[in-house]
Amino acid sequence: MMITFLLNGETVQTEAPATGTLLDWLRENRGLTGTKEGCNEGDCGACTVMVTDERGHRALNACILFLPQLHGKSVRTVEGLAAPDGSLHPVQREMVAQHGSQCGFCTPGFVVAMATAHASGRTDHDDALAGNLCRCTGYAPIIRAARAAEDAPVPPHLARDRAGPDGITHLGADENSPFLPETGDALAEWYAAHPEATLIAGATDVGLWVTKDLRDLDPVAFLNRCDDLRGITDLGETLRIGAAATMTDVLHALRPLHPSYAELVRRYGSDQVRNAATMGGNIANGSPIGDNPPALIALGATLHLRHGDTRREMPIEEFFLDYGQQDRQPGEFVEAVTLPKSAPALRCYKISKRFDQDISALCGCFNVTVTAGTVAEARIAFGGMAGIPKRAAATEAALVNRPWQAETIAAAAVKLAEDFQPLSDMRASSAYRLQVAQGLLTRYFDDLSGRATHVLEVTA
Repeated sequence: MMITFLLNGETVQTEAPATGTLLDWLRENRGLTGTKEGCNEGDCGACTVMVTDERGHRALNACILFLPQLHGKSVRTVEGLAAPDGSLHPVQREMVAQHGSQCGFCTPGFVVAMATAHASGRTDHDDALAGNLCRCTGYAPIIRAARAAEDAPVPPHLARDRAGPDGITHLGADENSPFLPETGDALAEWYAAHPEATLIAGATDVGLWVTKDLRDLDPVAFLNRCDDLRGITDLGETLRIGAAATMTDVLHALRPLHPSYAELVRRYGSDQVRNAATMGGNIANGSPIGDNPPALIALGATLHLRHGDTRREMPIEEFFLDYGQQDRQPGEFVEAVTLPKSAPALRCYKISKRFDQDISALCGCFNVTVTAGTVAEARIAFGGMAGIPKRAAATEAALVNRPWQAETIAAAAVKLAEDFQPLSDMRASSAYRLQVAQGLLTRYFDDLSGRATHVLEVTA
């Protein structure tokens, strides 16, 4: 497949292997070695690049970004941040002035992430840089550099990237190329005919199948050009989120509606990961530690599936059957999820070893309706406690029709041992998971009672 994109302001046309990564291509074909390989799984940020299209500037991890995803876009590496006359980008100047680099290995990724945030007018530097890891300088001088560059204008050569290459309307593809559908209809027709194929949306999960497991993923379809699968639609009382909506877009949509769920998404991954990862991918991979499903189950969300011209829907908790098994037929894909816009009692709690950008040891989401002091309805779901994201049915039953008080919570917490028999692994032991899950139920009661429960709010 021949693709065309802008690389540091110059039009590039290149043969793109279906699962060839931008990181490897930059280093091996272009000699642009400022983009580093650190973890090779989208976790450290050393490979950060700026990708620009009609939706604006995004920081992405080049190590799990496949070349076909770049067609028609603009890419900036650290080598392309300075102006054509050699003048440094404002964040580069400030990194020097503030002594923001020591060993230097991670510095290019930091600088590109900072330049991307600067181009977008962002000042939430802690969030923008949560996906970049430094082990020597420390973050204080780096954050000072980002703040010092806030008021500097965006260099003109970066502003021009937004248009992308001129005259690019189609791909140079043949029957052996990966499929890049433009619509959900085109995807449905192709996937029904190729049910053995791998669908790739953001590649934050599938990318590791290639970089870590060295899998051959043929045939593949990339969904990033299906605008109709990317939309988030307000339906009055509900919100319909397209499967290809990125978690960045989901975060913005959730913040005014479900702030606790939005905070879960903010911690869900780095800026680079959220800019690529999709709602549909996080559901469809069926991971028992995916953070979206517990929240969606607690909300009573509806999942929409499509096979060819046939559509069906189900409560999302019915989609997860067993570890590695979902109620999805060959050639059928997740099209969207619909969730209620109002759930004032929804709370989501993520437990992980690292606060930001880490895999959950467990994730608990609670949505209890209390009427006149009595529990009228309860929806409680956990990830990381079983082979699938799962409702706590016995615990819910111990709450409903009982007074909303500490004694009820204590009795219901015991029932979690009936709902779950969690495994022990590298992230947590079985006993720890069960004990923490019981503690989260108490935390939820305290949270709804107005007590400070957030780790960033509680003080001695």
